[in-house]
Amino acid sequence: MAFCNSCGTNIVSGTRFCSKCGAPILASTLPPSSATASPAASGSPTPLPPANPPQGGGALKVILIVVGVVVLLGILSVASIGIFAWRIARHAHVHQDGNNVKVETPFGSVETTKDPEAAARNLGVDIYPGAQTLKEGAASVDFGGVHTASLTSESTDSVDQVSTFYKSKFPNAMVTTSDAGRCTIISNDRRTMITINIEAHGDRTKIQITKVSHNSDAGNSSSN
Repeated sequence: MAFCNSCGTNIVSGTRFCSKCGAPILASTLPPSSATASPAASGSPTPLPPANPPQGGGALKVILIVVGVVVLLGILSVASIGIFAWRIARHAHVHQDGNNVKVETPFGSVETTKDPEAAARNLGVDIYPGAQTLKEGAASVDFGGVHTASLTSESTDSVDQVSTFYKSKFPNAMVTTSDAGRCTIISNDRRTMITINIEAHGDRTKIQITKVSHNSDAGNSSSN
């Protein structure tokens, strides 16, 4: 129950002026209402703030970032290859002398010839007697300190005749395989490998010879 601060008369809760003396009623004399009571005084628990909702887009962002990085690396790789090829083409030089064509690049050289004698010197391997060099001729490549020479020719003799000729030239070949219409001879030492593939090609016999060696070995073979 509230009372007037001036005359002490009891007043009804919520009255703003004393009914006896007319004095204003101070707010401090009014009993606290239930509406203004604190949550602690009312005994009700304080509600907790809502938890942050789960960030469902986090995994998607990571995936998009990874995809973007992969795409960027792919673009950079393609650009690098293009620049590399452009530099090779810019610094490449082509020399042609009759049937001989030589292409020089900053990383090595490629040389082709249709001269059987020149091909034989380059290979260091005897060409089968009477064999005719095919239109693709012979080729040699120097790259990274390794010399690769190849020659493709054909003969009217049979596969057995050609195989017998080359088996006699390489009696210590590490691999010799023969089957119907085909023969392969591989001779390999510490620094040089020679592969001879002989196979029937219609009514002719096709002969493919490849030699892989270090440049020093190739130079010695050429001078012999």
